[in-house]
Amino acid sequence: MESSGGRMKRVALVPGDGIGVEVTSEVRKVLDLLRFRGLPLEIEEYDFGAERYLRTGVAMSQEDFSELAGFDALFMGAFGDPRVQDYRHAREILLGIRCRLDLYVNLRPVRLLHPRLTPLRDRSPKEIRFVVIRENTEGAYAGSGGALRRGSVEEVAVENAIATRKGVERILRYAFRFAAEGGYRSLVMADKHNAQRHIGDLWHRTFLQVAEEFPEVAAAHAFIDTLCMEVIRNPKRYGVIVTGNLFGDILSDIGVALQGGPGMAGSGNINPESGKGMFEPIHGSAVDIAGRDRANPFAALLSCAMMLEFLGFPREGAEIEGAVARLVDTGRTTEDLGGPLGTRAVGDAVCEEISAGT
Repeated sequence: MESSGGRMKRVALVPGDGIGVEVTSEVRKVLDLLRFRGLPLEIEEYDFGAERYLRTGVAMSQEDFSELAGFDALFMGAFGDPRVQDYRHAREILLGIRCRLDLYVNLRPVRLLHPRLTPLRDRSPKEIRFVVIRENTEGAYAGSGGALRRGSVEEVAVENAIATRKGVERILRYAFRFAAEGGYRSLVMADKHNAQRHIGDLWHRTFLQVAEEFPEVAAAHAFIDTLCMEVIRNPKRYGVIVTGNLFGDILSDIGVALQGGPGMAGSGNINPESGKGMFEPIHGSAVDIAGRDRANPFAALLSCAMMLEFLGFPREGAEIEGAVARLVDTGRTTEDLGGPLGTRAVGDAVCEEISAGT
């Protein structure tokens, strides 16, 4: 089978810490197979992570960032190391890239590949298939706030949630376009404007205005607490869900549970206007199992599939997704999903499935 073609694209791989190194190795294995078949992709790897930070005291310099900003897409493995207790290097790398590249869309597909993976009884893959679109640069994670008299009995901590009309409007408009172009049956916007009288009000008013531009999309509002319950009770009702940074973080992790756990969940952080994107599995570095060939690489591979589609190679992305789905269906998985394979064997099996389809 020939590649989708197109101009050469450049991808930076940053394995990071713990099992990030192992799952990224399997992503590289699959990408190298596709490149051998003709996929126009250049790959470079970088050692940003705890080891480098502990050695140099620098997580990512301005020169490093400028170099990464020149790539078409970034793939991140996982970050976190107990030797860096405040996870400073992880914040500087991940949040730094999201904000400095203005990757304001966090895209989290929730897709059940097999009924045995979900904790819900008698649910089919057709019933758990929706997308959470989360505003990625504002809200409670904007880093605005501070503390007074830290460590004393009179300590005061303030965490400011930030919302701008520009930020809210652009994520809503992206979500409506995503729903319209992707053929999703519905769009729900979640906020808490009955309690958050300022930020919630901004989200709600802007949602009503943007919805008027997309009459073809069946749009509805939900309070986030109610939505969290209803997504569990009746997930088939939902197609696209759009919300703020903190609410989206919580809601998408509910989706992770519905689809089979962290080892099955990929994500993308993108700026559709600049064409820049950063893709990563949502699981952590899991240093307790690092180096033991036990990590599930499916989330990383599904994130890679998202990256290839973003770069203009949808055929190759679909091949990876299809290979993962077939392995799950036949039980050829790592132990967290009940299978007998190790990390490297799963990567080999994905390559075999892709090769068998050519």
